[in-house]
Amino acid sequence: MDLLGQRWILRVIWELEPGALGFLELRRRMGNCSSSMLSVRLQRLVEAGVAIKRADKSYELTTVGEELGRALEAVWTWSERWADNLEGDRESEDG
Repeated sequence: MDLLGQRWILRVIWELEPGALGFLELRRRMGNCSSSMLSVRLQRLVEAGVAIKRADKSYELTTVGEELGRALEAVWTWSERWADNLEGDRESEDG
């Protein structure tokens, strides 16, 4: 749980869930995550056995990471369903 609580970790797992990605493509998809932060997060995922760095230097989830991705699917589905509503609620609270 400590690993999953680190900023950007869940996003990296989400981006890698469909399949392997090279660093530059992953960085592009990550938006405002810096290259150095992405490097650190990828290293932590590799050290934890959740992802691997392939010979072609792309990253992909291990079997453990794929299982984690499947376990997180309900959270991702929930966030997609409620994202617009939650943003609207936040804006009305700020107003």
